[in-house]
Amino acid sequence: MKNTLIVLFFLMTVSLSSFAQQQKTEKLEKEKEVSLPQQYHEIVTGILSKIPDAASSKVNQMMDFAKSLLGTRYRYASSNPERGFDCSGFVTYVLKQFGFSGARSSVDYASKGKTVKLADAKVGDVLVFTGSNAKIRRPGHVGIIYSIDQDGNIKFIHSSSGKAKGVTITDLEGYYKTRLMKAVTVVE
Repeated sequence: MKNTLIVLFFLMTVSLSSFAQQQKTEKLEKEKEVSLPQQYHEIVTGILSKIPDAASSKVNQMMDFAKSLLGTRYRYASSNPERGFDCSGFVTYVLKQFGFSGARSSVDYASKGKTVKLADAKVGDVLVFTGSNAKIRRPGHVGIIYSIDQDGNIKFIHSSSGKAKGVTITDLEGYYKTRLMKAVTVVE
């Protein structure tokens, strides 16, 4: 009888030890599943906390609004979406919806707002270009920075009298890069 109790005690100890080990293994596996998303959440939360909410949402709304006008035809000296836009008419129309007024021509945009280095420019800033002749360094075209990727490549939205014949999104490279005069912050 004594031997039976010892064997029974031994089997119960082994069973409980095995059960405890299994519980510990399952707990570690759950922690592994949770830890990566938790780390991701913490990283994203940290990044987002550094972006001012009001500025971010206002600029996002402005870009969504500007994008809704893609394809609107080009029309010289117009800031009316039903008739079409010239470059400054498009920029003026978009910015006016978000509280900025006071500029209507590319020359006006060159003198309004705060000039920023291209490397410090952000989405929503206005790009001022020369006219079609890059050698004549006088404002003649404007657009709004639409996006900046992680490598610093800029896309801008503008109304073009060129191939697009209207509101389009263009990479800031080549032809437009040679014509770029400055970047201006007008929306804070």
